[in-house]
Order: sequence, then structure tokens, then C-alpha cells
Amino acid sequence: MRRTILQWTACLMAAVATGIFTLVASAGAQSTRMVKIVVPYPPASGPDILSRLMAEQIGKTQGATVLIENRPGGGTMIGTEAAARAAPDGSTVLLVANSFVINPALKPQSYDVTASFEPICHLASTPMVLVVQAASPYQSLNDLLTAARAKPGALSLGAAAASSLQVAFEVIKRSADINMTFVPFPGTAPAINTLLGGHVTAVFADYPTVVGHLNSGTLRSLVTASAQRNPALPEVPTFVQAGVTAYDADIFYGIVAPSKTPPEALTQLSNWFGAALKAPEVQPRLAQQGLFPVGLCGAPFGAFMRRQVEEYARIIRESGIKVN
Repeated sequence: MRRTILQWTACLMAAVATGIFTLVASAGAQSTRMVKIVVPYPPASGPDILSRLMAEQIGKTQGATVLIENRPGGGTMIGTEAAARAAPDGSTVLLVANSFVINPALKPQSYDVTASFEPICHLASTPMVLVVQAASPYQSLNDLLTAARAKPGALSLGAAAASSLQVAFEVIKRSADINMTFVPFPGTAPAINTLLGGHVTAVFADYPTVVGHLNSGTLRSLVTASAQRNPALPEVPTFVQAGVTAYDADIFYGIVAPSKTPPEALTQLSNWFGAALKAPEVQPRLAQQGLFPVGLCGAPFGAFMRRQVEEYARIIRESGIKVN
């Protein structure tokens, strides 16, 4: 059947309209993309602070909706396992720190860092600090260790359970030959609240969680686990400088995605987080929170995490550390 000019014109207009609708719908889907960052730590912790800075910046510059989902508990296992089960489509990522590479050594049946997740970016690092109340009689690490030796088991130290903070405590406990009671917490923020209430003697903390308290003078830092003195804490010695142990470690914060996330989604996420980290307006906010940007993305970040897995496994094995 032959079509009239009007019929052909109608068909052409319909085709054009369909094409325009498809383009608009595609652009709209891209600009309103939603990404969820699973944070296996409580609100107000260092990882939570960093994730919210990144979410805000990505939302402003990329037009994406970035949600934060705090899933603390189980030594970060609850949030980590939830992220591992998420659809590998780039819509869910996981904020990771040292516990991510420690858990496989402590809980061999948990997950494989390389097989279960894809590396996106190593965002930042920050010191681990041992803090006490400013009104505490302990002016130095030596004061605390001397008191611990004089009263075995009487002094207590709090930290996030199954974390690099607890590993650092176990290392110093063995190196200094002291007996202090360890009090586990789901994160640093609740541990600090307990310290401020006078219910524990000291806390091993990630610096971003305590920087405000240190600046205001409510807490005092006795030592860091860093390899060198941190410019933000020039008066605070390292483990080596305090004469306790050669062990050194900083906390790292990064982003990973579920295994089998498509390469194009990983590349986009790496670009988004990398750009957010380098944004001029973000730099002073990171510094204010005690976060030191790194920006190692993709395969190099994966290699970094594999080295961390091996190093923590060695320390845990040689020291006989058991973190429940």
C-alpha cells in the first residue's frame, strides 16, 4: 500500500520524536545516577567524615545522587558483606580502611580482598593516635606504660574491634610487656565518648575522629603509629621515638566495588573520586579533618592492598594476635 506524503511526514516526525525522547531519557538517567557508599563504620568516624566529603563534591560536580549508608558492626564485616552481595553495576561501592585487609587474616572464611572486590581509589591516609583525657595524669606514653606495669590489668584501653587500632595496641602491649584490659567498640566515636566519660583509661583512635578534641584541649595524644612525626602533630613521638617498637602503620581510606563491576563503571567511579579528592575547595576541608590525600587509583591501589594483606597476616601470625 502506497503511503501519502502526510503519512510519510507523520512517520518521520514520530521517529525524530522517539529519538529525541531516547536522548533526553539517556541524559536524564546519567545526570540523576544514584551511587551508594556503604560505610561499615558509625557516623562521625574518620571513614564516615571522608565519605560524606566525597559524596557532597561528586554530587555537586557530576550531577549524581550519592547516598551514605552506615552499616557498622562485626568488625566491619556487616557492611563489607552487604557490599559484596550488591549488584556489580557501579551503583554500590564500599569505603574501606585497614580492617578490610586485616579481616582475611583473622577470619579466613570471610572474603578475599582480590577476588571479592575491585579497587577504585586509595583516597587518603591519616595517623593512628593513642589519646587520654587532658586531665589524665599521663603526660607521656612512658607514664602510661609505667602505670600499667605497676597495676597489671587495672588500666583499660578502648578501640574499634578487629581493626588496625586493636592490632597496634596488641603490638605495643607485647613490645612493652604490659597488661592492660582491652575494651572493644564498634568504632572510634563511641570509644572516645566512653573515654570522655572517664570509663576507659585510653583509646587508640583514627586522627580525624579526635582532631577536634585535640585542638580544643579536651584530649591529649601520647604517641602515633606513623613511621615519622606527622606535621599536624609535631610534638607527638612515634612508636620508635618513644622507644617501644619498630612497628609503624597509618590508616588508609579507600573505595572498592563488588567483584565483576564493569570496567567502564570502575573507570567512571575512579575519575569521580579522583577529581573530588583534587578539588581545590576540598583540600582545606580534608586538612581540617586530619585527612591527607593520596589519590592512588585502579590497579596500583589493588597492589597496595595486596601488600597490606600480606603484611598484616605476617604481623598477626608472628605476634599470635587473636582479635575477636
